[in-house]
Amino acid sequence: MRDLINKIGIIGPNNKMCSKDLYDFGVQLGRRIATKDRSIICGGLGGFMEAVCKGVKQSNNTFIGQTVGILPSKKSNAANPYIDIAIPTKMGAGRNIIIVRTVHIIIAAGGGAGTLSEIAFAWQLEKKVLCVTLFDGWAKELAGRDLDNRQKGLLVPVNSIDEILKQLGNG
Repeated sequence: MRDLINKIGIIGPNNKMCSKDLYDFGVQLGRRIATKDRSIICGGLGGFMEAVCKGVKQSNNTFIGQTVGILPSKKSNAANPYIDIAIPTKMGAGRNIIIVRTVHIIIAAGGGAGTLSEIAFAWQLEKKVLCVTLFDGWAKELAGRDLDNRQKGLLVPVNSIDEILKQLGNG
């Protein structure tokens, strides 16, 4: 049986902190990581999360139910328009642990405090994080570093979509 990486977590800045360059990168990333056996799990809001989901939905490999948003509020309609399944949690930042626990691997780009907490949860749960080094934020800051001595090598620096695809097993 083939070892599939079929649940990918997307973490990064929301609308307020997402630059146009990062948003455009996210759309391209979404187009290229979409496959018929891969789901995208994120916080469901705007910024980098929206960009990747938008790209997935523009791909020829999209399907209904492919993009899942774990929302911080109790309102499903708070999700970005590219989310197929909105899961309102009413947990605020507490929903970050759900995102991390749900996925097989995480792609992180940019990021502020929310992204930092998700990277810390990933570290504690021994999940690999592909840290995009092209944009300022916690993903770049922590790429290639070990947060403590309990794990090694989980925060993998990547500087292109091709490198991400290689890490996902289709590059």
